[in-house]
Parts: sequence; structure tokens; C-alpha cells
Amino acid sequence: MRKKLASINLPLFAIVLEGFLSRLSFGVISFALPLYAHRLGLSLTEIGLLASLNTIVAIALKPLMGWAADRFGLKRTFTLAIGLRSLVALLLAFAGSPLALYAIRTAHGLATSLRDPSSNALIAEHGGKKAVASAFAWYQTAKSVAGSLGKALAGLLIALTAANYSAVFIAAFLLSGLPLIVVLWFVKAGDRPAVAAPVAPLAARPAGELAGRWRTIMPFIGFGFLISTTAEMMTGLFPILATEYAGLTEAQAGLIFTVSTLTIMIAGPVFGWVSDNLSRKLVLMVRSVANTLSSLIFLFAPSFAGMTIGKLSDDVGKSAFRPAWGALMSHVSGFDRKRRAETMSLMTLGEDAGDVVGPILAGFLWSTWGIAFALGARAALAVCTEVYALFLARTLEQSGPAERPAAAPAALPGELG
Repeated sequence: MRKKLASINLPLFAIVLEGFLSRLSFGVISFALPLYAHRLGLSLTEIGLLASLNTIVAIALKPLMGWAADRFGLKRTFTLAIGLRSLVALLLAFAGSPLALYAIRTAHGLATSLRDPSSNALIAEHGGKKAVASAFAWYQTAKSVAGSLGKALAGLLIALTAANYSAVFIAAFLLSGLPLIVVLWFVKAGDRPAVAAPVAPLAARPAGELAGRWRTIMPFIGFGFLISTTAEMMTGLFPILATEYAGLTEAQAGLIFTVSTLTIMIAGPVFGWVSDNLSRKLVLMVRSVANTLSSLIFLFAPSFAGMTIGKLSDDVGKSAFRPAWGALMSHVSGFDRKRRAETMSLMTLGEDAGDVVGPILAGFLWSTWGIAFALGARAALAVCTEVYALFLARTLEQSGPAERPAAAPAALPGELG
């Protein structure tokens, strides 16, 4: 028994468990919060701002919080972020005004900006260079599945509590705080090189150094933006696309999401293995191909079968992108491991910005020139992204290894027996 436990990568398992429970909690909140905000009298526009406020705050604060994670320790900032995020869920249970909701969502953005760089850096440290894509795959798969389950759980809790939103948010708080002990016990600080002097914040560094870092990172920020924008253009609008354009019922649209969750559970680990063992370049290109294919299917096959195949194509692409993108961030940030969290925080800025811009762009194109133009623009943007991915892959091949290989984990969460 001890030998079996010794073969498990416990730090990575703890991080994946935290990702599952945190996204389960977030799924509950993301489903219940708009309904609660509507009850408090917020308009649809105000609810939309409320839903995106945490992402906007996270984008603004991530560079600073990435520096803080490197300066004060990955595990310490990761633990602090878990505690702050749990507090956010608890505060929602006592929020009785729109102003309070906006303040709490701002705090949620702060927690996200602190958590993402430290969690990504910890996965890169503990995943092992030869299996880092698989590590990110398990982490993202756990989060994706938990997000869907969280929304289903929220609907059940609202029904069972007769729409007592305070009770629903307290349940989210308990789910969010559960992994704290596991993280404190099993996650290590990492084996990065010791920092001889405090890592200076961005504003205190020479202009030449900053310019060099931005020249290195900007191509990857742009790549993350393109990928995320094309991916998110139809994510939020898919229920409307399925019901109004394809003529499906709400029940049929919901069934497609169920099949989608099962696809993500299988595709994520598979593409993680492919990225680690066969070709990262191939996996990175799958996302753009999937975007193009799904856009064409949505446009020319507006039926239940067409919508299902198109959505599955999108999900396969997302499952391919996440582990390859995680491995790419690990590779680039490995050039300066003392600033790994900061580098990762900068690289994810484009991805976060795309999450915000994608739905807005799709809604504008659809309402102005029609759904055919919106889907055609999405397909064209995906083709451009694929060309850009080839350019980045060639650049990385010429750059050489980013760091000395770390020991690969003896077992990933899916190999726990």
C-alpha cells in the first residue's frame, strides 16, 4: 500500500483536486448569481457587466500577482488565493445589494489573478517535463467536468432550498474550501532555483529588460488571444444558435451539452498524452482546425445532428488546446524559472482578453451582418490562427530546450489505479 501511495504524484493530485472542487463551486455561483442579481433588480446589461467583472479585474492584476507569486512563494500565494476565493463565496450569501455584488466580484477577480499564475507554475514544477501536457490535461479536464456538474448542482440546490440563494452560496463556499487542507499538506513549494535577491517588480526594472521580455512574450499573448477569441465567439451564444437558427428545443440543446461533457472527459487526457509523446505542434493546430470545421457545420447543417457534431468538434479542439498551451507556457517560462509565475501570468493575458472579446465580437457581427457572416469570420480567424501556430512552433523548435529536464511524475491522477 505504501509503495502504491509512493508512486502517486500527490502534489499534482492535490492541485487537480483543488481545480475540480474550485470549478464545481464556481459552476454553482455562475449559474445562481445571474438569477440572484435579477431578483435584486439588476438589468440584463448590468448582469452582463457583473458576470465579466471578475475577468476584467483579473486581466488588470495578473502581471502584479504573477510577480507576487514568484516573490513570496507559489504555494503561499496559491493557498491565499484559495482562501480568498472561498471567502468570496461566503460573502455572496450575505450580499443584499447590487453594490455589494459588484464589490464581491471585484474581490473574485483579485483571487483569480493570484490563483492562476501560481497554480499554472505549480503544475509546471510538479508535472515533470516529459508529462507536463498530460498534467495540464488532467487539470483542465477536471475543471471542465466540474463546471458542468456545478451548474447542474446549482439548479438542484435552488429547487431544494426553494430559491434560498444564501444557502446555495454557502454550499459553494464549503465546496471551495474543502481542498485547502489537501493543498497545505501535499503541495510543495517547488524545486526552482533559489532566488539570491528579491525579484524586482515590473515597474522597477530597466527599460531594456522590460522591452526584451515583452518582445519574447508578446507573440504568445497574441496567440492566446486569437485562440481564445475564436473559441469563445460561439460558446455563450450556442444555446441561441441551437434554438433560433437550428430550430432545436431547449431540451435538445441541453442534451448536446451532456454529450459535450462526456467528450471532454475522454479527449483531454488523450491529447495530453499526444502532446507529450508525439507532437505538440499537431495538437496546437487541432484547435484552429476544429474552430473552422465547427463554424462550417453550424452554418451549413443547422439540425440536431449538425449542432451536435459541430459542438463536439469545438470541444475536441478545446481539449487539444489546453494541455498543449500549458506545455507551451511551461516551456517558455522555463527560460527563467525564478520568474515562472510572472511569465505565465503575462502569457495568459491574451487568453483572458479573448474570453471577453470573443462573445462581444460574435454578438456584434451576428446582429449587424447576420449569423452567416459571424460564422464565416470565425472560420477565417481560425485559419489565420493556424498559420500563426505554425510560426510559433517553428520558433520554439529553433529555440532549444527551455530548462533542464525535471523528473517525470511516477503516476498521473488517471493512473492511480
